[in-house]
Amino acid sequence: MAITLFEARVRSVLDRLFGAAGADDGFDAPWDVVRAGSAQERADALAGVYLPISASGGELLYGLVRSSRPETVVEFGTSFGISTLYLAAAVVDNGCGHVYGTEMSSAKVAAARKNLDEAGLGGVVTILPGDARRTLADLAGPIGLVLLDGWKELCLPVLRDLEPRLASGALVVADDIDQDSMAGYLEYVRDPANGYVSVAFPVEDGMEISCRA
Repeated sequence: MAITLFEARVRSVLDRLFGAAGADDGFDAPWDVVRAGSAQERADALAGVYLPISASGGELLYGLVRSSRPETVVEFGTSFGISTLYLAAAVVDNGCGHVYGTEMSSAKVAAARKNLDEAGLGGVVTILPGDARRTLADLAGPIGLVLLDGWKELCLPVLRDLEPRLASGALVVADDIDQDSMAGYLEYVRDPANGYVSVAFPVEDGMEISCRA
């Protein structure tokens, strides 16, 4: 990854967060809530869990933003802000654009904002707390890049909500496509009739990169 602005600060925060995320495997989740709770209940139950993208996935996001130079970037599922750091660093290095993150956990919203400020990137990011389908409803387009990394059953509804505001040629990146709950999303973006050219990218857990034709 070639972050050129605030490089040492960004890398330092990323290293710390990836290190902390390594403890996720030892978290004793309340699985009854995770399996059957509402989206908000699940977000609250997992408020201490990082659920990060992989480092290689972050580098891919950084490269996609640098190359496509979107004015508006939308992230569904900010968590502690690891993926947001990659997106924001690319926006700053491009010299244009703004990232709009979404997160249901109030604890994670506060932590992500703190992490972004620590990295010197808070000025190019707005994190919208609450249900993304509501908080993104009034966001103006055109949207040049979307990262879908929230609850998997909501990735397709969030994308459909955003579609009228997607720029021609907008990139849509979905993480964790190896999960069974992403089957409906993949069926949708891989059907040319729905207006996308889509390809799977072999990073950890898989990413689907779809271009709005």
